Formats: sequence, C-alpha cells, structure tokens
Amino acid sequence: MLQIDMTAQVRRKFGKGASRTLRRAGLTPAVIYGHELETQALEVDTKSFTKTLINLRRQHAVVNIDIQDGENKQTRHVMIKDLQVDPLKDTLVHADFWEVSLEKPIKLNIPLIYKGKSIGVDLGGEQIESMHSVVLEGKILDIPDFIEINVSALKIGDSFTCANLAIPENVTLKHKPETVCVAVHILSAKAAGILAGEEAPEVAAA
Repeated sequence: MLQIDMTAQVRRKFGKGASRTLRRAGLTPAVIYGHELETQALEVDTKSFTKTLINLRRQHAVVNIDIQDGENKQTRHVMIKDLQVDPLKDTLVHADFWEVSLEKPIKLNIPLIYKGKSIGVDLGGEQIESMHSVVLEGKILDIPDFIEINVSALKIGDSFTCANLAIPENVTLKHKPETVCVAVHILSAKAAGILAGEEAPEVAAA
C-alpha cells in the first residue's frame, strides 16, 4: 500500500464563519474519525493537500499525518474517507479521514486494472469485464493499491478467474477462486467460425 506524509494543525474554531476564514487563509477544515479512537478536528494547507491528491490519482493510500498541537506533535495513520468540493470554484471545502491500524487486519475494495488487448477481441470476440474490484483482507501496508490483469493472451472462450490473481502473501482474497473477472465471448460470425476450427484469413503485410 502506498504511503504519503502530510502535516496538519489542530483546529480550535468551528462553525461556517470560522471555516470560511480558514479557506480564505489557504487552509481546508478536516476531521479524523476512527473506531474507538478520538475524533480530531484539523486544518490542512490547501495547496499541499491538493498536490497530495493529485499524486494519489485516486489510488488507495495510507496518509501519515503529523499533527501539530502547540508544542506537542503526534502522527496518525489515516485513509481519505470523503472530500467535499465546491462545484463552482472546484476547490476543496472539507476533508474526512478514517484512522486505520497498521497492525490489525482490514478489508478493502481494491480496483482491478485491465491492461492490453486480447487476441479474442482482435478475432471478433467481445471482452466482458465482470469485476472491477475485489475485496482483500490483511494488514493495510500488505494490501496493494490495485491489481493489474493482462488480458493480451485471452482467446475466444477464455476467462480469467480470481484464482489467477496475483495476491501478496499474508493477504486473503474474499472471493471464490472460480469467480470470473473477465472473459472473451463470441460476438461475430467471423469469431464463431474461428472457434469452430476454420482458419483465420491472412492479413497482407504492409
């Protein structure tokens, strides 16, 4: 799992007026939530946080927040739970973080990223992606940001199941091995003929 570091200050003023004042000063109000853990109000530098979001590119990540509270400082490990954006200005309004343990197992939905173009599609088949994410369980730093599936070798009638996924050690896949992630099906008469054993037409060299 990707890790990113950022800083924040404890927020002591609340309400709409106080939040507007923060935003005018280039700060974004934020809150950390967590199971049986202290909820904490923060303020983060908007430019720095926006840069962090761009680097994330919507991937899962553990954000290590160094929180300054006067002379005291603590680090909390969180994931981004929710972001509120002004639809007119396209600027951050508020951020919610969810505190996570680095040692306790957690379940996460992890995206599947399909790469390549299958042989079957080139021959007239149709690629059907049945799954776009999978549930993994393990310590958060052992869980990948995403899982990549190369479909290039899939022929008409082939499928790629959960049993074929590259899952790290110490991480459990919460799906049956036979669950199909992606398959290539017959779409055209040309593809049906090839599947039945007819020779594919030769392609003239350029």
